Amino acid sequence: MTTDFFDISNAARLLVVDHDEEARDRICGVLKEEGFDVKSLDNGLLAWELLQNEEFELIVLNRKLSGVSGFDLCRKLRMQNNQSLILMISSLDTEADRVMGLEVGADDYLVKPFGYREFLARCRALLRRHPLSGAALVAEKFECCDLKLFPDECRAARDGCDIKLSPKEFKLLELFMQHPKRVWSRDELLDQIWGVDYIGDKKTVDVHIRWLREKIEVNPSSPAKIFTVRGFGYRFC
Repeated sequence: MTTDFFDISNAARLLVVDHDEEARDRICGVLKEEGFDVKSLDNGLLAWELLQNEEFELIVLNRKLSGVSGFDLCRKLRMQNNQSLILMISSLDTEADRVMGLEVGADDYLVKPFGYREFLARCRALLRRHPLSGAALVAEKFECCDLKLFPDECRAARDGCDIKLSPKEFKLLELFMQHPKRVWSRDELLDQIWGVDYIGDKKTVDVHIRWLREKIEVNPSSPAKIFTVRGFGYRFC
């Protein structure tokens, strides 16, 4: 199996964490055929220990794991500010499960059983937006209210103090600060931040907006910077 994605991935390092040995072996086989550097584990605690010492561009993470569950592992990694992309896989297909996966920090949620063409497409879509694979940021500073954004440094500050943003939170804030007052629909934000080939859940936009509000708003429940424009989308200041 060959694709034009090898040049995009630059042999990206991927970690597959799945308790199902047969499924794990199939996933690893498909990824290795694409030219990826793949490691695999069947235990959440072992994955947590490994991720304290090794970095991966993408983690394929089953929700159901021994040691530490996939949800708990994802949450712990995001609390640690781990920047790896995370594709959550699960046999559970309720809206609550998908939303929970996004809320704990997954970048996408894929339900088993899935076709491997779709699986690879989701991996490619995520990796195209890895912070190390994008084009160089323009050396420019944006300021609004108590916020300052330094794209060339991938850094944001509020009241003079740096704030920790995930790659997508940073890109959202950069887009908003570049276009104050403009109303963005969820579809437009998905195209701009996640890419036009994104095929995941649109609710990820709302989840990331909420996370961003928690970091830049004085009162996230009554936002004064990122406003919800009912029936349309979101507006910054």
